[in-house]
Amino acid sequence: MRWAKLGHSIIIGSRDAERAKAKAVELRHAAHAIPIVGHTNAEAAALGEVVVVALPAAGLANTLPDAREACRGKVVVSTVVPLTFGGPRLFTPPAAGSSAEEVQALLPEARVVAAFHHIAAHELAEAEHPIECDLLMCGADTGAKDTVGQLARSMGLRVVDVGPLSNSGPLEGITAVLATVNRRYKLKNSGIKITGL
Repeated sequence: MRWAKLGHSIIIGSRDAERAKAKAVELRHAAHAIPIVGHTNAEAAALGEVVVVALPAAGLANTLPDAREACRGKVVVSTVVPLTFGGPRLFTPPAAGSSAEEVQALLPEARVVAAFHHIAAHELAEAEHPIECDLLMCGADTGAKDTVGQLARSMGLRVVDVGPLSNSGPLEGITAVLATVNRRYKLKNSGIKITGL
């Protein structure tokens, strides 16, 4: 929503193209922004300059192989957090160490950046007010991090680079901590700010 309102063209991907098109219509009306369209995941990945992976962690292995060629050389932002509700642990990272590292393994030619995990979806969607937290991100490719940083700053976020993609596990784990804080203190939008910068 925020990127659409800033004039970026948005392509929604789904396994079901009709579902993606319906979501695009819904977002166009909500954002009062024209450049939002829907396609299959592979088509969306092929058409987009930057690909944002925003799906349940359990769906990565079934979803990403179809988009592998389309993502070659592109900046891919992993927002995925491996959470398991109702089990003994809320944060349940995969064998790869993190969902972002799993994305990188499934899209080996992509330039993966882990970011946006700890900002609530409703905060990102409600574009009328600033987001009161920092954006923590990590990845191996400096140019890819620069691109994600520009997109984040365009939304008014302060960007903090927390290093290589191997730091994405702890970064993703912050979401579980914030979800617990929200539940315990009856909040919707707890966030992280780094002091001393």
